[in-house]
Amino acid sequence: MAMHATSSALSPFDMAAMLVVASALLGWFNHHYLKLPHVIGLTVMGALAALGLMVANALIPGVTLDDTVARLLEQMNFTETLLQGMLSFLLFAGALHVDLDRLKASWLPVLLLSTIGVIVSTLLVGFATWGLGLVLGLSIAPIWYFVFGALIAPTDPVSVLGVLKEEDVPLSLQSAVAGESLFNDGVGIVVFTILLGAAVTGADFSLAEGARLFAIEAGGGVLVGLVAGFLGYRALAGMDEYGLEVLITLAIVMGGYALCSALHISGPLAMAVAGLLIGNHGVTYAMSDVTRDYVVKFWEIVDELLNSVLFLLIGLELIALVPGVNEVILAVAAIPITLAARAIAVAGATKAIPAARLQEQGASRVLWWGGLRGGISIALALSLPAGDTRSLILAATFGAVLFSVLVQRATLGRLIDSLKAKHAPAVESGPTLH
Repeated sequence: MAMHATSSALSPFDMAAMLVVASALLGWFNHHYLKLPHVIGLTVMGALAALGLMVANALIPGVTLDDTVARLLEQMNFTETLLQGMLSFLLFAGALHVDLDRLKASWLPVLLLSTIGVIVSTLLVGFATWGLGLVLGLSIAPIWYFVFGALIAPTDPVSVLGVLKEEDVPLSLQSAVAGESLFNDGVGIVVFTILLGAAVTGADFSLAEGARLFAIEAGGGVLVGLVAGFLGYRALAGMDEYGLEVLITLAIVMGGYALCSALHISGPLAMAVAGLLIGNHGVTYAMSDVTRDYVVKFWEIVDELLNSVLFLLIGLELIALVPGVNEVILAVAAIPITLAARAIAVAGATKAIPAARLQEQGASRVLWWGGLRGGISIALALSLPAGDTRSLILAATFGAVLFSVLVQRATLGRLIDSLKAKHAPAVESGPTLH
């Protein structure tokens, strides 16, 4: 009889099944009726569903659907699901498609944007929101504004790579944008973790200690990624069994990310590095044509599935937001603040390297407008300790992310098309970032 006992808690399989079924149904509806870009359609419908549940709860006595969905989302733990599960697969899948030779050709601007650029953006957003908080009379410790700056600084590789797949972007620019989005994600999470630790403990933030922790987490992640990628490459090179080789790539992702979690180093950076090695040396030298086709298509399916679920969750997570006047002001203000900070970071990186030619052919505008925010920022904001500060930061994060997904992502393709038309002769010869 115990086997038939009911429980209010859903199993992980039940929750995964619900999300996949909802993503498939809403994706089908969007494809046939709304005809929005796939992830935009899922985000819009998820957001409308969340808002509809909240309205129904407010207007119809006895209806508590939004509370039910909120409990389900809390049980699922979006932050844990994304950062400890989905992200490892998404980063590895994205890195598989980045041309390492072209990325190496533009390594300096990519390095500056994914490291110094993230730090500069964190500081600029932190100071700007701190000033706004003073105007609004918010009783928030200054360190929390920089925590927000850190969680909103990294661009989301899921969003960026999705657009690049749809557009005929010159390969050199595509590699630079994709490479930067992969690495600044890992760097941003490291910076966020360090600042959050200082904010929660109330300890004075030390630049020296922050730099030490950053070197350990980021450097350790890169090292694990190199080792995991090399071991995976050697294993792949010794066989020609596509089923087993797909399994090896899964082992690299899951085992490597679990090891990084145990060692408290950056799993995202490790997966980006491992994905670059397998996607270049592994695909080129260690796989037959048949195996290469299976591995690439397998990871494309994984990427599409997780991408769909992720953006549906972004929309549904609006249920976690209970906006007041200050929350609305911060949500609206976060949009120009994050755009301005991104513009300054990109301009600084491009002008610091005259030889990079990033200002030519509109590449810097693509890097700026293509600095999309997504699920990673939402997950980090949801991981903050409960309280008024969390509500304010969550509102600002949702404002920036929803604008990014619904406006920037929707118009990035048109920006790229207009730049290609304007620089048609240059594009045909293949613009360079070096």
